[in-house]
Amino acid sequence: MHKEPLALLPEILLLLGAVAALLAGSFLPRRRQWAARAGAAAALAASLAAAVVLAPGDDRTVYAGTYALDGATDAVRVIVPAAALAVLALASGRVRGDRRETEFCVLVLLGSLGAVLLAGASDLLLLAVAYLLASIPLYALAGWGRDARGAEAALKLYLLGVLLGITMLLGTAVLYGLGGATDYAALADGLPGAPKAALAVGTVALLAGPLFKAGAVPAHFWVPDAASGATVPAAAFLTTVPKIGALVALYRVLTVLPEQALQWRVLLAVLAVATMTLGNLAAFAQRDPLRLLGYSTVSQAGYLLMAVAVAGRAEALRSLLLYLAAYAVTNLGAFAVAAALPTSRTLEAYRGLGRRRPLLAAALTVCLLGLVGTPPTAVFMGKLTVFSATWDGGMAWLAVVAAVNTVASLFYYLRWIAPALSVGGPGPSPQGAGPSGGNGRQREATAVTAEPGRWAAGTAVAAASVTLVLGAGAGWVLGALSDALVR
Repeated sequence: MHKEPLALLPEILLLLGAVAALLAGSFLPRRRQWAARAGAAAALAASLAAAVVLAPGDDRTVYAGTYALDGATDAVRVIVPAAALAVLALASGRVRGDRRETEFCVLVLLGSLGAVLLAGASDLLLLAVAYLLASIPLYALAGWGRDARGAEAALKLYLLGVLLGITMLLGTAVLYGLGGATDYAALADGLPGAPKAALAVGTVALLAGPLFKAGAVPAHFWVPDAASGATVPAAAFLTTVPKIGALVALYRVLTVLPEQALQWRVLLAVLAVATMTLGNLAAFAQRDPLRLLGYSTVSQAGYLLMAVAVAGRAEALRSLLLYLAAYAVTNLGAFAVAAALPTSRTLEAYRGLGRRRPLLAAALTVCLLGLVGTPPTAVFMGKLTVFSATWDGGMAWLAVVAAVNTVASLFYYLRWIAPALSVGGPGPSPQGAGPSGGNGRQREATAVTAEPGRWAAGTAVAAASVTLVLGAGAGWVLGALSDALVR
């Protein structure tokens, strides 16, 4: 049965950390809840260290072929805990002393565990369980702030997640009936002879779940509302960590499907174009920086889907993993700037940031230009490798469309960068934007003059530095990644 508990040590550490943090927070007084957060950070660091140690091991499946230990899982085991650590760091100022501080940490740990399990699942049933584990904590995380905006974001996320989760279960049942099994190895042998119409229905229904987690069209509606309605740390997690596990899960499950019977590459290419284009077009008119980042993450999902569309081709997996790592650190850096200036709820409110907070403005500029794909940032190298893999995979037209979208996206990122680097002071809040009333406009106008959160500001500067270092060392990182995929 290949039962190797120690092979799942990174996942076990995440689970134990969540349980320990929950128990500790249940007995600790409110002023000492930081101990649970410290324990959660220690569990994430231990999981990250265990993943690095276990990465050189043999590629194989464990527990009767239901969980894959290969290059893709090894990479996600490193990226997800690192991203979750960054979320805890940028959230420190917001959650410190809150009566629900422990809840936030536990939800981050469980959501991270779900993302890792999504990436490693090699069985449809485990994929469904991982989807639930990666989703349920996020519903609570979106509404963690317990305000009207957070409640609305949580409700939208929950309703769409449940609907598409049930749709995914329907696809699982159909594919099981067609292939006679749920593990990917047996499905790869049983699906080629299945009726094409039923196979198409099962595949589309199954993909609904991972596409929802990735924030891709047509399951993207929750993303901008969650980004602007949830607390900034929760939004940072929601738009980053689930996407990592979901895209690797998509890549893994699509390699099982018979390409000769179902043109799934064309379907994924069309979804990639729709996702990047809609995300960019919707971001053009946004004045709320968090909502802009929400639509930005939608467009980034479109670029990432390009690698999934050429799954199984040369360099596709490694380019996807590199892009995911680059996206995670860069996106979290941008959200960290927003977390450092929580009262800046319009782009105009960032005016004069470069003069008053030069390090924070530099971090924002690096992260936003990084999301565009400007050299020498990590996302530039991620996009370059994904575009190259897409071109070599026979979809040159998709690479061209993505390049046009990349150029177009520069517009709305510059709309944020321009006021931040201007020499003038902070401008007034536009009518109808941000908090209502004169007091809200006054808070908006003085946003960049207030003292930024130290942990969030430090996280932003660190993330901007990492994206530059990762971009410079992308060749070494790409060589260290493995394109092995087992089932």
